[in-house]
Amino acid sequence: MMEWASDPQVAAFCRWEPYASAEPLLEFLRDAVLPHPWYRAICVSGAVVGAVSLAPTPERCRWELGYVLARAHWGKGVATAAVRRALRDAFADLEPEGLRRVEALVDVGNPASQRVAEKAGFRREGVLRRHYWHKGRARDMVMYSFLSSDLLPDPE
Repeated sequence: MMEWASDPQVAAFCRWEPYASAEPLLEFLRDAVLPHPWYRAICVSGAVVGAVSLAPTPERCRWELGYVLARAHWGKGVATAAVRRALRDAFADLEPEGLRRVEALVDVGNPASQRVAEKAGFRREGVLRRHYWHKGRARDMVMYSFLSSDLLPDPE
């Protein structure tokens, strides 16, 4: 995990900077990941190569999706499959509690992540201009959504 969590290309569109040592990464895992019920590891051949998370918003009907993947697995459908599985699990578990919409905000400069969202079944709704302050500058973000009424894709 340290290998990809310390990779500047992997961290480029993430909220965190590349980890320089294992200790702060372990603190993040202990303090943020382990208590979070919707933070899931993406594993390939038994190794953790990324993560997918869903976080509730103040409106109970809407949750936000995030994902990260080791560079060695980019372009192989791994992230798409993980996002599809997360959608199926989330709607199965949370729709009775009010989940109606999952959103993914993707940087306009990250076309690969946009393809992940689209292949996973999300619909592009538009661009939110200067929506997000990221690493020293305001960024445009593409808004994607998946509704409970949308056809859930096969997890692959």
